[in-house]
Amino acid sequence: MINYFSDLRRLWTYAFDLHSDVKMATLFSILNKVFDLAPPLLIGMAVDVVVKREESLLSKIGLIEIMDQLYVLAFLTFVIWAMESLFEFLFQVRWRGIAQKIQHGLRMDGYDHLQDLELSYFEDKSTGNLISILNDDVNQLERFLDGGANSILQVLTTITVIGGIFFYLNPVVAIFAFIPVPLILLGSFYYQKKIEPRYKDVRDQAGLLSGLLNNNILGMATIKSYTAEKHEWKRLENRSLEYSSANEKAITLSSSFSPLIRMVILMGFLFTLVLGGYYTTNGTLAVGSYSVLIFMTQRLLWPLTGLGATFDLYQRAMASTRRIFALVDTKRKINEGSFGGVDSLEEITFKDVCFSYDGEAKTLKNINMKLKKGESVGLVGPTGSGKSTLVKLLLRFYETNGGQILFNDTSIKDWQFRPLRELFSYVGQEVYLFNGTVEENIKFGSLGATLGDVKDAATKASVHDFIETLPQGYQTLIGERGQKLSGGQKQRLSLARAILKNAPIFIFDEATSAVDNETEAVIQKSLDELTKTKTAIIIAHRLSTVVNADKIFVLDKGEIVEDGTHELLISKNGLYHKLWQVQTGLK
Repeated sequence: MINYFSDLRRLWTYAFDLHSDVKMATLFSILNKVFDLAPPLLIGMAVDVVVKREESLLSKIGLIEIMDQLYVLAFLTFVIWAMESLFEFLFQVRWRGIAQKIQHGLRMDGYDHLQDLELSYFEDKSTGNLISILNDDVNQLERFLDGGANSILQVLTTITVIGGIFFYLNPVVAIFAFIPVPLILLGSFYYQKKIEPRYKDVRDQAGLLSGLLNNNILGMATIKSYTAEKHEWKRLENRSLEYSSANEKAITLSSSFSPLIRMVILMGFLFTLVLGGYYTTNGTLAVGSYSVLIFMTQRLLWPLTGLGATFDLYQRAMASTRRIFALVDTKRKINEGSFGGVDSLEEITFKDVCFSYDGEAKTLKNINMKLKKGESVGLVGPTGSGKSTLVKLLLRFYETNGGQILFNDTSIKDWQFRPLRELFSYVGQEVYLFNGTVEENIKFGSLGATLGDVKDAATKASVHDFIETLPQGYQTLIGERGQKLSGGQKQRLSLARAILKNAPIFIFDEATSAVDNETEAVIQKSLDELTKTKTAIIIAHRLSTVVNADKIFVLDKGEIVEDGTHELLISKNGLYHKLWQVQTGLK
């Protein structure tokens, strides 16, 4: 219980700007229940009028005629029902509005924090689980705020109002009628404690299931090409059954709550029925009051049977809340500095840079390298030699384990993220495209660009003519992840995006490793043009891409083993020369 109250306090603190809305919604819920509880009192008064006639309660305030008394009761009934309906409308609108605002805020804050986390965080996390947190868990909390919060408030209001009426009419009957209440509350807390780990398991299994579905949908082409449909169907079946099993365990426990409560509730109703009847027959309790007690007993105790469903909703919401805040509370391992950038970046220096992904096996060892403004620099070497890792360190996706990277004379750790990354236009082997238009995808890093700017960049990337053949030209939707385009077309769009951004430094990370010869020629042509005016870092598997680079660094097992121009490296007869011979067919 302490954990759940802690979660609730955290949620209350988080929604500080909605406190006035919550207070108003709470007031509307209470008033709705107060007016909802009034009809039994009116029934009791009507019975009192019929039985006592001119000696009824209403006659004591000047209404002698029976019909006058009934007219007043009819008017009061109309007013009470109207007010109940009004406050029901108001609390539903207010609670649902609060639910929408909180779920939107949590989703956006969670996603915003997710974007701030370093890339290493995502390597250890399931994409499906993260989606489950930002979508399913947030929605689970919304469902509780939509109805569960109001249910709890109205149960508390019912206990308070009816308790006051009972003790006013007959304290003895009240005591026996209320015996089930503490038993039900204690039972609810007991069930809450028992069911907590089961709902945590349900949310965890939901994340795993979402992750598997996400991966399989993205990899559908691979699944089909290897005719692995049955295998993946079986894997999904097993994961779905584990999720169902976790749910069944929670449902079995939560479903036993209401039947047990009903039996306890029966005790209170029987006490009211028997004791109230006894006091009525001996003249201690009026017939109208006895009628009120009977009706009120049902109004008091039967809503408590819904506590099981309400606590079930509460448990799920708190389990989800804990997962959401666990994401929001995740600490960044890489923090930005305060330096806001420079007007002109003259050089980038690597000084004894070391790096390891796992903290043990070093991916980079004592890298010393200098990149000057306007130079084109090639990074080559066998697979796994650390070429792409150098770029990730430049963009500060990861933190160096040793040494330092300097931009002019300022450490990369002192830079703010935004001005640092605005220095680079990036073209990678894996192209990120979203389900939008061609124009929107090219403008991804330059949202203020005009359509003319987009077309100019597309022309330089030799993709304009292709775009013009599309059904809606630049307004054509390209499908999720650009699935309607070929690999070469995606790469050219990525190149156009980088050209449009027009950053001081261009990075080409294996941009030609998985494209056709025509696209490679297009990228090579763009490289030749860009390197005349821009600083360029070219990571290449195909050495033909870096032949014209001002300087080439050859990496092997995380170390720079050679550097120089193409001609110089060929003359050294080292690793570069061997790679060249293999790729040109001379060996």
